[in-house]
Amino acid sequence: MWSKPSQAEAPGQAPKSPVVPFTPPAASVPSITPGSRSAARLGSSLQIKGHITGTEDLQIDGRVDGPISLKGHELTVGPAAQLTSEIHARDIVVFGKVTGNVFAKDRVDIKRDGCIVGDIASARISIEDGAQFKGRIEIDPVKSSAAAD
Repeated sequence: MWSKPSQAEAPGQAPKSPVVPFTPPAASVPSITPGSRSAARLGSSLQIKGHITGTEDLQIDGRVDGPISLKGHELTVGPAAQLTSEIHARDIVVFGKVTGNVFAKDRVDIKRDGCIVGDIASARISIEDGAQFKGRIEIDPVKSSAAAD
């Protein structure tokens, strides 16, 4: 248990330990694979006037006044978001308020507290109990099967 200090070590000094090189944990470095989707977010304090285009999924929690085009990607309208926009995207999920026409290649989901005032054109749609919708709906299932080909 207790050992005498060796002659190389002076009394009162800690024994020398081997130096181990530092390697960062694997979790600290994000891994980006070629097939993974990137996502962007506009926070609740942001207000944008103008055209938004992109090639990634987007979540909006602030205010947007202008068209949004995310063809082939998903748009999520957060609970505090207020959009006055014409929207083109693959999937659109609405928790907040959208005023304007909505065009989805695949699906539109209006969640319980969500609201859309405008026309919807999509291959599929779901409207939860408590959601608000005022406008026309055009369902075209051919869009979804054509997009898959």
